[in-house]
Amino acid sequence: MGIAVILTSFFSAIGQLGDPRFRRVLMLGVGLTFALLVGAYAGLLWVIDFFFGEEAFFPVFEDITWIGDLLSVTSFIFMIVLSVFLMVPVASAITSMFLDEVAGAVEDRHYPHLPPVEPVPFSEALKDTLTFLGVLIVANLLAFIVYAFLPMFSLFIFWGLNGFLLGREYFQLAAMRRVGREGAKKLRRRHIGTIWLAGILMAMPLSVPLVNLLVPILGAATFTHLFHQLQAAGGSSSQNRVR
Repeated sequence: MGIAVILTSFFSAIGQLGDPRFRRVLMLGVGLTFALLVGAYAGLLWVIDFFFGEEAFFPVFEDITWIGDLLSVTSFIFMIVLSVFLMVPVASAITSMFLDEVAGAVEDRHYPHLPPVEPVPFSEALKDTLTFLGVLIVANLLAFIVYAFLPMFSLFIFWGLNGFLLGREYFQLAAMRRVGREGAKKLRRRHIGTIWLAGILMAMPLSVPLVNLLVPILGAATFTHLFHQLQAAGGSSSQNRVR
């Protein structure tokens, strides 16, 4: 059942690309995702410049001077390559920012019978965002040690690790809107395998430069559908949180 539910959720998200409201959020999300990616890349080059001087040597791309070449073709190519790793925290941040708006567009079209949700307090949402982001960054930094010892499995480790972490975040945020924090945790634990697999299917395109720009918004829409399908399939008695 798991893969069928995931694919149904994903293709339902794809099918809404023609919706003007959804398309507006997608375009805004892609633009902000790219801006954050450039910002993350500039920050990384600043760190390299701070510790290693004005120029850092990269074997494939020759000398890259972070200030002078930030907008150069060579630097842009290097940024696209690094986006495989930089997009993980960027995707987390963008999903946290846009999930409520994406979920609203999805529910208005596919689940119009649902009552309005009570907005998650800003302080609570910020706490969740920073927690998820911190865990993602620390876990991926530690994963580089594993990549060094098991380079032939690094891509699969990347997918598995970030599939678990992103799936957990995406589903928690989508479910919290309707069943609250505790209800979301219970539902997530009950369907951990399906959620992890869905997260892996979201993490895989993160390793494809340029395609990864679409992941945060489409992932938010996919997990909104996934939440509703799993809740319905499980016959959950949790009550929607209404205003």
